[in-house]
Amino acid sequence: MMQQGVVELTDKNYPKALKKALKNLVPSLGPKKLYYKGNWDDFFPPGRDSAAAGKDCLGVVGSRHLTSYGRRATEQIVTEAAAAGVTIVSGFMYGGDEAAHTAAVRCGGKTIAVMPCGINMIHPPQQKELYNQILENNGLIISEYEGDFLPQNWSYVQRDRIVAGLSKAVLVTEAGLDSGSLITANYAKKFGRKVFALPGQIFSEVSKGSIKLIQEGATAVSEANDILKYYKILVNPVKAKRAPSSQNPENFVSSGLTKIGGLEEKIIAHLRREPMEADSLARALCVPAAQLGTTLSLMQLKGVVSQDNGKYFFAL
Repeated sequence: MMQQGVVELTDKNYPKALKKALKNLVPSLGPKKLYYKGNWDDFFPPGRDSAAAGKDCLGVVGSRHLTSYGRRATEQIVTEAAAAGVTIVSGFMYGGDEAAHTAAVRCGGKTIAVMPCGINMIHPPQQKELYNQILENNGLIISEYEGDFLPQNWSYVQRDRIVAGLSKAVLVTEAGLDSGSLITANYAKKFGRKVFALPGQIFSEVSKGSIKLIQEGATAVSEANDILKYYKILVNPVKAKRAPSSQNPENFVSSGLTKIGGLEEKIIAHLRREPMEADSLARALCVPAAQLGTTLSLMQLKGVVSQDNGKYFFAL
């Protein structure tokens, strides 16, 4: 049965990491109460400073206008981090936040959604299903606002300081120069947290903020292990042994499916460089569009490639 309650700043099970971080701010800016839905003590037992049975929290934030690249990268990194025991903290907004929560839920990991509204509100309302999935999968919904308080421009910023304060480190996946994700990153810096950022294309508006973070000293991330090393979590040796097969198409065998053929290898080689539309791929490979379409369909069934916004990309 879902629990609901409130934790006050003076309680023993108020998150110590957050309390310590907020000492750097004006006292009036710190949340004196945190309302929650879910099993609070599973995440913050009295006297403990970490989340979920000793595992640490990772804040994950990104653009509301997440690109297909940003979503794929977020899902892959968060899935591996959450599966390794890291608790994913985000702000429940559509785009980067939603991708992070969804990936954590799907892999059976832990996630905390920090809301910019009253604890009885679901915002944005179209994410009601995700909201319920978080609670059904032993996640936690928290807010410093009670009842049906409507989100305000300033309450999003207030929420960001909680995301950063709860987390040992913050990962920014995609962010424009005016992105709210940079506010969370700035709070992380102020709190002495590690900041990770996903490198993006220099031509993309939603990558300029994350590139700026890297220029200012954030650590660039290319895989979950870049983060897990900081959390002192060892790489799964089974996964490490399997890694070469996904990096070398000629060695790929998918759960009893036929070994990939010559055309498929060429397709993968092109898609590893960049996602491409079918017509462009057909011209690059000098093959009939009909033949390419059939091959791409078979590769999608195998899970080797995926399609998004009219472009195909390597999915492993």
